[in-house]
Amino acid sequence: MGDPHGIGVVGLGVISRAYLDTLANHPTVRVVAVADLDAARAAAAAAAISGAEAASIERLLHHPEVATVLNLTIPAAHAEISGAAIDAGRNVYVEKPLAVTFPQGRSIIDRAASAGVRVGCAPDTVLGTGTQTARAAIDGGLIGRPLCASAVMVTPGHERWHPDPDFYYAPGGGPLMDMGPYYISALIHLLGPVRAVIGAASRLRDVRVIGSGLRLGQRIPVQVPTHVTGVLEHASGALTTLTTSFDGVATTAAPIEVQGETGTLAVPDPNTFDGEVRHLSLDGPGWRSLEPQAGYVAASRGVGLIDLVRSDEMRPPRASGEMGLHALDIMTALLRSAAEGRRVELTTAVERPAPVPLTAAEKWRSALASGR
Repeated sequence: MGDPHGIGVVGLGVISRAYLDTLANHPTVRVVAVADLDAARAAAAAAAISGAEAASIERLLHHPEVATVLNLTIPAAHAEISGAAIDAGRNVYVEKPLAVTFPQGRSIIDRAASAGVRVGCAPDTVLGTGTQTARAAIDGGLIGRPLCASAVMVTPGHERWHPDPDFYYAPGGGPLMDMGPYYISALIHLLGPVRAVIGAASRLRDVRVIGSGLRLGQRIPVQVPTHVTGVLEHASGALTTLTTSFDGVATTAAPIEVQGETGTLAVPDPNTFDGEVRHLSLDGPGWRSLEPQAGYVAASRGVGLIDLVRSDEMRPPRASGEMGLHALDIMTALLRSAAEGRRVELTTAVERPAPVPLTAAEKWRSALASGR
């Protein structure tokens, strides 16, 4: 297998812990260096990982042992850090969204192609048993030809739990750009790419109040729509109704529901790796649960980066930059449609990623797994 693949992590906020828990103990990769604007936070993270160095961002990008940069910065910094890593000849795996604007995302993919490096993009939750079992059921004809779907995400807003939620309400944030990638990526796996969208959006409050942490009670401005809904026209002809909201309290709707000619699938939350997939047949007695049929078992954040490291010309990465760009195209087109009051055709297309065979936890966590 050779030496472990060297990883440099830029950005050590809340989400970094989940990634580091996966990567720091995986034999295929080695966390070589970590960097953050808060030097003390970088030092603390490095101290918890054997052999890791707390470095400046510049040092990390040019570290001789770093082959891939894991970009966990806030969305507004995604394009800058990813671009700098690509210019330094490094592969990049970036937290969602790929970038704040579509031109930025397009530039990342084009620069990587010119530099001969690879780009991966979260989310990788859709590689778990939840979404992948639903995909296997659809591909196996369990519900007949899929006709339409609904995807619903409703929360009261991340300021209730996140200690520094400002970026969720700045350009590049909002419920669609923050949570939409999970649902849209799952829908691409389930129903294929999207060719056009129609959107509507609103912002009912101009200020949010932080509900936890050292900044408890502080007020932050809202600069983006906080309720976005729309219709996605898949290239297959299926239609999805998508709703993402930071304005509601909760919902009883299934996170994703796919309607077919002969049945319906209720798909679990695509922000998690597993969950119950339920099936209702046209002539059946009622809902029944499906046993896991596909996906990485007991997966965690970072499995998409490992999948990227193991990919090759025969099997491209599943959580790829192209997937991230298509998701970004869909989201920015929805927002443009809402602002302009018209149907918007997309400028990108993407192949459905290869399905994930049912892969036991001990196998995907092993350096001996092929990753196919």
